[in-house]
This record gives sequence, C-alpha cells and structure tokens, in this order.
Amino acid sequence: MSHLLTLQTRQRLTPDTQAYTFTRPEGLSFAPGEATELSLLREGWRDKGRPFTFTSLPDAPEIQFVIKSYDDHDGVTRQMASLSSGEMALVTEPFGALQDQGPGTFLAAGAGITPFLAILRNRAAGQRLDGSRLIYTNKTTSDIILRDELSAMPGLTTHFTVTDEEDAPVETARIDKDWLADRLEDVSGRFYLCGPPGFVDAMRDALRSLGASGDQIQTEDGW
Repeated sequence: MSHLLTLQTRQRLTPDTQAYTFTRPEGLSFAPGEATELSLLREGWRDKGRPFTFTSLPDAPEIQFVIKSYDDHDGVTRQMASLSSGEMALVTEPFGALQDQGPGTFLAAGAGITPFLAILRNRAAGQRLDGSRLIYTNKTTSDIILRDELSAMPGLTTHFTVTDEEDAPVETARIDKDWLADRLEDVSGRFYLCGPPGFVDAMRDALRSLGASGDQIQTEDGW
C-alpha cells in the first residue's frame, strides 16, 4: 500500500543535508528506526523510489525525513533538494531497518546518523537515554547533522569527531579500535552501527576485536 505525502517545509541543516517535513496521511504508522521507499511525483521520477528512514517521532502529526543530497549525479536526493512546498511524494509501507533494542552505543558516520534520529528522539521523549552514548564522525564540523539537538538530549553521552579539519571545535580524530578502547569502559552493552560500508565494517571488526559478540552489534543489514 502506498501513501501520499505533501511537502510542508524544507529546512537546511548542513550544506548538503535538509530536513523535509510532510503531511501525515491517515493509516501510516512506523516504529523508530524503520524506513520506507519514497518516490517523487515529478515527471520521470515516480518509478525511481529510494529508501529513507523516518526521523520524526512515531506519534508526531507530521512525517519528517533528514536527507543528504549528492550532486555528483542526478538522483532522487538531488531532486529532493529543489522540492517546493506543496509538491507530493509517495511512500510505501514501512519496513524494518534498525530496531531499538535498548540502551547502547550508537556509532554513526555522515548521513548514517539518520536511522538513529527517531530512536534517539523517541528515547529522549520518554526520558530513556540514560546509559546510551553517541559516537558521530564527519569530515568537517559543518557536516555534523543536528549537533545542538543531539548534544542537548538528556542522558545521552555524545562524542563528535572530524577527520579533515584542523583546529575544529570538536575532536579531530579517526575512529578506530584504539580510539574506541580508550573511551569504552567495557563492551558488554549493545552497539548500533550505521554509515558508509567501510565505516560499518571497520567498526564491527574493531568491536569484535575488543571482545563484543556478534549478537551485540546491530546494523541496517542485520548483522
């Protein structure tokens, strides 16, 4: 079943990332971390759906997506960057991606933060973030999505790092096994990973080498 959405607002969060707020159609429900396939109702684009994660709270009156646009090719994300209020999109029934399985450490790189947003927002709304930690890395400070909101979430410990910026207001470091070993008191909790495939693979390998078991680690592909 498809649902019709109408764009209400488009807000720029970073140079290449925007928050898109749509009307919420009756009958559309989702769990934090779930995704949908979104298609634009522009000529030539209706059959080019792409998966995006819901970033709004599951009981919010509107639907929100936070989407990074890529200008190196004329794809859906580039088209979305020029959407105007009143334009429409179709979304499919939600499907499983990352699931909230309790407090843990969230490791994200770049746009990999987006599947975590609904989970973290939902936990913050219910005052259930104690014992959770966010480790979020980007190339530069200007690439950090919703840094102020994430920093202000009560109970969430945050670590922001950048790799390509000197004298940054956050730590300049590349996340690896040694970096994690210096900051994780233990590896007995749950770990959520999302970002480019190379980042996810490296974090999974690092956590396993530090003693985490496979069933402690959750990714979008389920392992």
